[in-house]
Amino acid sequence: MAMTMHVDIVSAEEEIFSGPAEMVFASGVMGDLGILPRHAPLLTQLKPGEVRIKKEGGEEEFYYVSGGMLEVQPHVVTVLADTALRAKDIDEAAAIEARERAEKALQDKTSEFEYARAQAELAEAMAQLQAIKKLREKAGR
Repeated sequence: MAMTMHVDIVSAEEEIFSGPAEMVFASGVMGDLGILPRHAPLLTQLKPGEVRIKKEGGEEEFYYVSGGMLEVQPHVVTVLADTALRAKDIDEAAAIEARERAEKALQDKTSEFEYARAQAELAEAMAQLQAIKKLREKAGR
């Protein structure tokens, strides 16, 4: 039996995942992370994107987070996010619509604040669409 650690993925609304895992993959602001049991303690900010959990037996689960924090302790990994969704629950049509709205707002450039907000919305929509793409690729294998 492989060594595991406890993983919690929590959003502002609910707990999305809680259980043992062999490995966790996430996108930190300084780069991608791969976390195994007994990893050195770490606290880092996450960028919008995918969090992947390799469960016991090799099964993988995919989640989308809108950013947040990742805390690593030797036997516990916690992901705290404003928004966290199972990749299969992401509304692709809404993500495409959000991307189009953000791209239009970027072209309009009415103020610095609105431009920065549109950039953030575009990054989030693109991360959601990327999570959907990876889930489809995994299902196609």
